[in-house]
Amino acid sequence: MSQARPLLFRNCEALPSEEIPVLRFEEFAEFISTTVLNNNRLIALFAHPSDNNGFRLFAITTARDEGGLQICSANVAENFPSITPHCTQAHWFEREIAETFGITPVGHPWLKPIRFTSSPIGDTSFHSISGHEAHEVAVGPVHAGVIEPGHFRFSCNGENVLHLEISLGYQHRGIEQALIGGPNVRTIHYMETLAGDTSVGHGIAYCQNIESLSHCRVSLRGMIIRSIALELERLANHTGDLGALAGDVGYLPVSAHCGRIRGDFLNLTAYICGNRLGRGIVRPGGAAFDLDEGQLSALRLRLDQAFDDVNITAQLLWETPSVVNRFEGTGILSASQCRELGIVGPPARAAGIEQDTRLDFPSDVFNFAQIPVSLWHAGDVFGRAYVRWLEIVRSVEFIRNQIGQLPSGSIGVQAGSLTPNSISVSLVEGWRGEICHVACTGDDGRFQWYKIIDPSFHNWAGLALAMRNQQISDFPLCNKSFNLSYCGHDL
Repeated sequence: MSQARPLLFRNCEALPSEEIPVLRFEEFAEFISTTVLNNNRLIALFAHPSDNNGFRLFAITTARDEGGLQICSANVAENFPSITPHCTQAHWFEREIAETFGITPVGHPWLKPIRFTSSPIGDTSFHSISGHEAHEVAVGPVHAGVIEPGHFRFSCNGENVLHLEISLGYQHRGIEQALIGGPNVRTIHYMETLAGDTSVGHGIAYCQNIESLSHCRVSLRGMIIRSIALELERLANHTGDLGALAGDVGYLPVSAHCGRIRGDFLNLTAYICGNRLGRGIVRPGGAAFDLDEGQLSALRLRLDQAFDDVNITAQLLWETPSVVNRFEGTGILSASQCRELGIVGPPARAAGIEQDTRLDFPSDVFNFAQIPVSLWHAGDVFGRAYVRWLEIVRSVEFIRNQIGQLPSGSIGVQAGSLTPNSISVSLVEGWRGEICHVACTGDDGRFQWYKIIDPSFHNWAGLALAMRNQQISDFPLCNKSFNLSYCGHDL
């Protein structure tokens, strides 16, 4: 029997690669299944080629009782027994492993590629149904407007959706492969553009890995400025989502006002760094832009004005019976379903699951300043909308507090060389949910590999499940209530 045990560690803690325990596969699979049953979550499951012509699987899970994370690994050949039948949270990860490396998790209940691909691995056909009033509806990959490409295949009985399959991958750019051998001058730009509406969130996750691997101590002023940028990113996107939801039920005044106010929050980010998406503000070692007293006063004033406007506008949603009636009971994803699938972010909190990286596994300024977790109970479109509103309120309060007590000092320090043969895991609560970056250096202190899990990777399956037994006309509303990233999933 192996004596290895999963290694307990903290968010943003660098570990020597040799300390990552290698378990027998049976122990590895049992650990994942058992720890998830004990109210933990599978954050990441991925593979990399090993030196013995096989593959090494890595698993990262939460360890809520200990307030930390756990990591372990196992060596496998071309085939290995699927973990999914015993732990549903592994299903999407194992399908990605199969399509990426051509290795088979034997016994996986549905080994279909998760991305549009010419790979022969797994079943690439769509589920089909037959019978009276049974039909299929294909939507995409090209959609109206400027949204990203993705294909949705609905199996319906009349107007009732029995099953939804989601085919992605049209935005695959090979970013993880391009990161190997970094960091270099392009690396930060890959991070800021891999999911453009989450430039700050992914930028911070990357920078935290660099800082932990180089043993760089970030100044408190730098931490606060980039945390302000992170919450401004949340404000802009949540406000835009409320407007999009209003638009999908034909409530055009709120849709129009939220569109404008979203621009006000984006302009606050531009006021700090010169562009509305926050690119350039976060850099290893801290922040690249400072704020003087005059800028802080202007930022506070403009923040208060934008919040007053979004407060009035949001109340129109909650006080309009026809809107609330359309939101409530639509696209329900229960707490048990969220736990089974490993759902993160607002969709999980809308079902009553108290889960937020800023509180559970804090990093940067969230080690010193907490934001209460925003919860609802119903798991429906209303819950996902209302959680966004609660987060808007609390993000504004957080920014006000940080502006009022911004310490003096440097905004950044120079990060040094990365420690060779080390691994760092960085978790950040982006506006869609938990962002996970895993960096591993080789003998030369460069990236031997780099793994990214955008929150959308966890949540696309949740959207599919939320559409079960809904009217097909509910799809735009359900889709907007999740508002997942295509490019963040595809990478």
